[in-house]
Amino acid sequence: MSDSFSGFSKEFVTFYEDLTQNNDRDWYHANKQRYRDVALYPMCDFISALAPYLEDFAPYYIADPRPNGGSVFRIYRDVRFSKDKKPYKEHMACQLRHQAGKDAHAPGFYLHIDLDGVRFGGGLWKPPSPKLALIRAEIDGKPEKWQAILDDEEFMSEFGEISGEGLKRAPKGYPIDHRHIEDMKRQTFFVMKRMPLATIHKGNLVEEVAATLQKATPFMRFMTSAVGLPY
Repeated sequence: MSDSFSGFSKEFVTFYEDLTQNNDRDWYHANKQRYRDVALYPMCDFISALAPYLEDFAPYYIADPRPNGGSVFRIYRDVRFSKDKKPYKEHMACQLRHQAGKDAHAPGFYLHIDLDGVRFGGGLWKPPSPKLALIRAEIDGKPEKWQAILDDEEFMSEFGEISGEGLKRAPKGYPIDHRHIEDMKRQTFFVMKRMPLATIHKGNLVEEVAATLQKATPFMRFMTSAVGLPY
């Protein structure tokens, strides 16, 4: 690892191209050091370079560059309940979560790279029921504040929409004709900017990602405050 970051190398992409063709334990163990050198450690360098920017506009969110136990997701898949038994993730991702968060369900900023491209943004992935109830109550109790996010031209031009899977029916206690019923149905809330894979090779990737994450501030501040955490 190094103290600087100037983009992911072409070897990063080649590794994942090879992994998709050889997703088995024997191949991975023979290429484990290669994974560390061209994918894991460069991601740690990226996170380290992003940390000062994050501290500036979202100081309660942590960019932890450790290769184990930090912001990088492990390459190993949990296949216990999946029909797909491939043991390794065919993507690289990190979550810069709130300092109060203990797992991936906490509020966080996110970056994901696979062979289809790169995407980055933030939100909450399947928050537990009590937290989800708080978010719905915040949208219900502060509809104008939520609408202001939806009407924010800079925010929407960057991310396009607020996304996240949801219920087919209105959640209990809320009318189907609620002004923000489609958002109230959500069980996951996130915003994401998508870019071509070649973006990861750019020397100014850190600055570009940081600028985008900062533009998510209205949404991330609302989400963070809704679950009772400081932004």
